[in-house]
Amino acid sequence: MSAASPTKSEYTACLVIIGNEILSGRTQDANLQYLAKKLGEWGVRLKEVRVIPDIEETIVGTVNAVRAAFDYVFTTGGIGPTHDDITAEAIAKAIGVKLVVHRETFRKMEAVYKPGEFNAARQKMCYIPEGGTVIENAVSIAPGFQIGNVFVLAGVPSIMRAMTDTLRNRLVGGAPILSRTVSVHLAEGVIADGFAALQNKYPAIDMGSYPFYRAGRFGTSLVLRGTDPASLERAHGELVALVRGLGAEPVPEPAEEGKKA
Repeated sequence: MSAASPTKSEYTACLVIIGNEILSGRTQDANLQYLAKKLGEWGVRLKEVRVIPDIEETIVGTVNAVRAAFDYVFTTGGIGPTHDDITAEAIAKAIGVKLVVHRETFRKMEAVYKPGEFNAARQKMCYIPEGGTVIENAVSIAPGFQIGNVFVLAGVPSIMRAMTDTLRNRLVGGAPILSRTVSVHLAEGVIADGFAALQNKYPAIDMGSYPFYRAGRFGTSLVLRGTDPASLERAHGELVALVRGLGAEPVPEPAEEGKKA
């Protein structure tokens, strides 16, 4: 799938996190949440996330599978200068093209290094699959790239976020995905039946419950996500009435604490 259709009602995405360091537990992924929130704001639903190792055949097979199944595919990790940064080569192999030097990037990177410092390892970051376009960032010169519906981003969180922020005008999305949360000091089992009935009444709204433990008390955060503001507000109102009917009052989310009503 090379591009999203402008007539679609829903646009979907998959994130492929590439890196042995993620799978080993040495590094904690810090990119998923940022990308998911951005895509939601842009009307694109992140439907699936896969974490895979730095193995060429795994990257090739995974990318080919998901780029056919989703409107957009995003990868993070593996585009640096070291031997284990093999994402660009693997993506090129998946698409069926060769890697070529991006001359403008080469000139920009060469200009910032002292003579003799722009070695082969650093030059490696100037190569992208033939037919691709670079994804620039405000943190470093070495780019990511887009080819078809595949967007290849850095794994370093600050660089990944800078790259992501440049993509808004490249993506076709639907209505922004809105959310409302009702948190209560009730166990999931107490509210489960009423919450299920509410979900059945509003099938177009994604509803989920998430237990929490804060300030020595257990509770549940009930999250509603949808694209229609009016139905979302109605469902939210009914949810508040539901928890009050069970003898509880909504409590502030941590980010809301201290704010005036």
